Amino acid sequence: MQKKIPLWAALTLALVLLILATLLVWQWRRPLASTSAGTARVLATVPPTRTLAPTATAIPTTAASATATQQAPTETPSATETPTPVWPPRIALEPVGSLGEGDLVHMTAIGDGSGRLFLVQRQGYVYEWRNGEIDPTPFLDIHTLVETDFNEQGLLSIAFSPDFAQSREFYVNYTAKSGNGDTIVARYRVGDDGRADPTSAQTILQIDQPAANHNGGLLLFGPDGYLYIGTGDGGAAGDPWNNAERLDTLLGKLLRIDVVGQETYAIPRGNPFDPADGQKAEIWAYGLRNPWRFSFDRLTGDLYIADVGQNKWEEVNFTPAGSRGGLHYGWDTMEGAHCFEPPEGCDTSGKVLPVAEYDHGLGCSVTGGYVYRGTRFPALYGTYFFGDYCSGRIWGLRQQDGQWVLEELLDTTVFISSFAEDEEGELYVLDLRGDVYHLVAE
Repeated sequence: MQKKIPLWAALTLALVLLILATLLVWQWRRPLASTSAGTARVLATVPPTRTLAPTATAIPTTAASATATQQAPTETPSATETPTPVWPPRIALEPVGSLGEGDLVHMTAIGDGSGRLFLVQRQGYVYEWRNGEIDPTPFLDIHTLVETDFNEQGLLSIAFSPDFAQSREFYVNYTAKSGNGDTIVARYRVGDDGRADPTSAQTILQIDQPAANHNGGLLLFGPDGYLYIGTGDGGAAGDPWNNAERLDTLLGKLLRIDVVGQETYAIPRGNPFDPADGQKAEIWAYGLRNPWRFSFDRLTGDLYIADVGQNKWEEVNFTPAGSRGGLHYGWDTMEGAHCFEPPEGCDTSGKVLPVAEYDHGLGCSVTGGYVYRGTRFPALYGTYFFGDYCSGRIWGLRQQDGQWVLEELLDTTVFISSFAEDEEGELYVLDLRGDVYHLVAE
């Protein structure tokens, strides 16, 4: 006869298994950061106002004469209108809305003067937020098309065309159910009912993914009117395929394409790489690991790219407006300002070092933000805000007296999945769990 397990032993075993399962789920939702004291710093060796002219190894000689044409960014206020910022500013987060269940990963303004905002759920839904109310009926529902098995997959961003008032077109970036969750950039139109017309779907770009992670995912129209697309290096760990530094693949890049008025897309004049040399013409910049969030300063046109690190360093890269593109941001020769492959004695020539970095004692996944250009909080004016998904910390970064200065401003319990900017330049912080916070000055 089999010996029965005592009731107390069975209950104890069940409790232990429940605790282990809970810990595993919690770790999936929020990767653990080190509790040790960490380091965050600006890299004073990189002059903040220099003109970045890449070496020949970064821009091939066949494209060296190309010049990017950019539309003028938002008009610069006169000296009497420029707010007086405070450094370091004191900030707080004020809750302003919530989607409830589902992973909130992106929010953007439509840009038509209506003040409407659109919130993206990773599971494949977009919701409209108008006059402080979130419409419970999805503006877009593509959950049947979206692969979400891995936590870096899903519907990752939405961008409305600069000519939306005429074209009624917008674009989404998601991982599809094909392959390992291939990246899809698709165009949709808004129907007569004010919601996305599912029959208008058109795939603009598809990128094969060798692994499920490092998908990048942000779509953003730049001040030049072109669509910028952040792509990860293809995933796994340590970029085993060397995608980020290769110019024959779209992975590990910042892409720039022209979609307005195009059947699919065209290559903008001035893109720095030449297909005749085996290079992808869509590439604007390379050497990126997983540029989850990037942004343009709406006043100056300067570009900020927050690139998620491997095991040690998170980084913020800066490129002033007027760059000709073709820049190499370092990965995977470097992680932050440090050698990665090889771990010592790496060749840093022709690479753009980050202007700020922090180690994994302070977090583990950087979430890029925006430069504040709103009018409600003059103390915040001109400061670039960014945060960390794992630790909930928020930093401020700005140029002051010709140097970059960096300060940790707030330690929160928010799972910072994204920052957002409305039509008036006000900034918001998104919690993956569905909450939206207004970033305000105290």
